[in-house]
Amino acid sequence: MTARVMARWAATHGLMRLALNRGARQGNLDARLMVDPAYRADPFPYYEQLRETYPLVKGGLAWASVHHDVCTEVLRSEDFGVARPDLILPPPARAVLKVVGTRTSAGPIDPPSMLAVDPPDHTRYRKLVSRVFTAKAVAGLRERTAIVADELLDELASGDRGEPVDLVAGYASLLPVTVISEILGVPVTMREQFLQWGDGAAASLDLGLPWSHFQRSEADLDALHEWFLGHFARLRATPGEDILSQLVALVDDDGGRLSEPELSATALLLLGAGFETTVNLIGNGVVQLFAHPEQRAALADDPSLWPNAVEEVLRFDSPVQRTARRAKRDTEVHGVPVQAGNVVVTMLGGANRDPRKFDHPDRFDIHRANAREHVAFSSGIHYCLGAALAKMEGEVALRRLFERFPQLTPAGPAHRRPTRVLRGYDAMPVLTNARAVAH
Repeated sequence: MTARVMARWAATHGLMRLALNRGARQGNLDARLMVDPAYRADPFPYYEQLRETYPLVKGGLAWASVHHDVCTEVLRSEDFGVARPDLILPPPARAVLKVVGTRTSAGPIDPPSMLAVDPPDHTRYRKLVSRVFTAKAVAGLRERTAIVADELLDELASGDRGEPVDLVAGYASLLPVTVISEILGVPVTMREQFLQWGDGAAASLDLGLPWSHFQRSEADLDALHEWFLGHFARLRATPGEDILSQLVALVDDDGGRLSEPELSATALLLLGAGFETTVNLIGNGVVQLFAHPEQRAALADDPSLWPNAVEEVLRFDSPVQRTARRAKRDTEVHGVPVQAGNVVVTMLGGANRDPRKFDHPDRFDIHRANAREHVAFSSGIHYCLGAALAKMEGEVALRRLFERFPQLTPAGPAHRRPTRVLRGYDAMPVLTNARAVAH
């Protein structure tokens, strides 16, 4: 890594890390949630402390809210836009970034990613991607997802020796990465490599990364970018039936196409939306069903409950815990003045446990009538493009798993991922108990 890259880390993550650590020492709850592993492991009691202040509370680096109505208002408001680091850093840090430059390969929160731009650019990108990433296209993937699930479960069953297996490594991660690889026209033989690159890229969503984590994230993002540039060339020469082949060839109403940087950023976003959230959704769902055997039994008796069960997993233990918006102009949030340039962190995981929105919010209940009113996929114009895909994959994966292995049990504690924005597991030892039910 060059001195230029180190300077970029110092001006962004290094500076934010210092600010968060200082805030944590001073007792700021949001800062502690960002830097203290114990707080991140079980953030929900601390969300409730933040809930005591309405509508906004001063967070580690910005305003914050855990209230469902407040978060929804901010996420949908035209007064707020994206909160990229280069827009919210102090002037000295922005000056350093201007000198050292940004990364040549855009990450999921760097322009021109849809997560990092406001209209009109966002409108153009989303319109183009939505032409190929349609609800019909996702529905058409359900049968293929079920086949992939069964193949992976076959492998688990054939390798059963009565010893623990890692459900994340052998199933929860491989299913969505296989499906998204096919969507992007990526050889299935590369799925392990994509998991490795994706793990490093996912870390870039967090603020205040230590230098070593930042180095890996930069390297993995660069590797993904370089691979996709070559992939686009291959798809132009020999297009396939996959969604990315369609996107590479797509022309908008004005005759323009997505540029190489725009295609790369979009492919990275589709990759992240296609498996990062789903890995967490599957793992979080398994843990909750282990903890609530009566609801697992209810699903076995009535499989029509599975779609709502997935919504409840998303609400109860959201795969994405927070996102942020920056005020584009002076405005108000439920009567509280927010100045232009101020940032509001919407704590999605806390909003989804809001007792004013959900009765007994700390109770996991697959019968919950309004479970789908969660904000696990954000809201407004930046509502997650991969939401329908993640829900479908989560439903297929969880249902197939528990129907195939009705005696599935934990074989030790699952291990949480160290990420802070994304919440899930990176290891989960289980016993299949060998008595698989034929599919």
